[in-house]
Amino acid sequence: MSAPQPPAPVELPGWRHAYSGKVRDLYVPADGERGRVLVVASDRISAYDHVLSSEIPGKGAVLTAMSLWWFERLADLVPHHVLSIDVPAAVAGRAMVCRELEMFPVECVARGYLTGSGLAEYRAGGAVCGIPLPAGLVDGSRLPEPIFTPATKAQLGEHDENVTFDHVAGEVGADAAAQLRALTLAVYERAEAIARERGVVLADTKLEFGRADGRTVLGDEVLTPDSSRFWPAEEWEPGRAQPSFDKQFVRDWLTSPASGWDRTGDAPPPPLPAEVVERTRARYVEAYERLTGESFAG
Repeated sequence: MSAPQPPAPVELPGWRHAYSGKVRDLYVPADGERGRVLVVASDRISAYDHVLSSEIPGKGAVLTAMSLWWFERLADLVPHHVLSIDVPAAVAGRAMVCRELEMFPVECVARGYLTGSGLAEYRAGGAVCGIPLPAGLVDGSRLPEPIFTPATKAQLGEHDENVTFDHVAGEVGADAAAQLRALTLAVYERAEAIARERGVVLADTKLEFGRADGRTVLGDEVLTPDSSRFWPAEEWEPGRAQPSFDKQFVRDWLTSPASGWDRTGDAPPPPLPAEVVERTRARYVEAYERLTGESFAG
């Protein structure tokens, strides 16, 4: 399968495009200044390792606003990479000027509930990333305590792969691995408690950290529906797949007969129906409003 190719980036005065991922575009100062990057969250959406041709209006603004909200509430636990939201007008509301980081080559995942790839590992061997778990857990079960389940960083169009803590220690050193685990679990536990107070279950989340000026810094996006599983607490019911505040409607439609798409084939996914786009947008907005208590104006 060929890697998905995001569309051409927007031209921004004072900035030069450096990289595009599935959802975000990175820019560096056009004058060659080091130390700052412009992180732009697009309205693109990906599913099953494809960047879809359809976009979700306002999604980039939701992700940016949510990340900024969480960065403020985590600042006493770990410094973050945001320097300013004074950005070019063309990307206002969906971009941040950030400190350039030397990123750790690992996805730092915390899980408080069992689902997704963790559930698949558990069913195969009773453990996740080498951590044994009690017998009898089902899809959506709350774990006895949150666990650190890191993953490798995959290239665009490829899957992340769950790894053990020892693997991370081999990559970054024992001290750095221990710090990443401690920070990841501290962030998860803080965010899980905040979300629970607002009627939202934070099942798991993926964080990325880097180094700057000798410090470990929280980077990328944080605690958004693209990097976390959020479930409405009133609908949580272990033993089945949980409704979620993310692109669930997109995945469900793509795998339904209505889409006519063969996931195992080489053809890209078809455009999304307007109803799926709108319901997905509404789910992202609802996540933001329930968690922050603020209306989304984007």
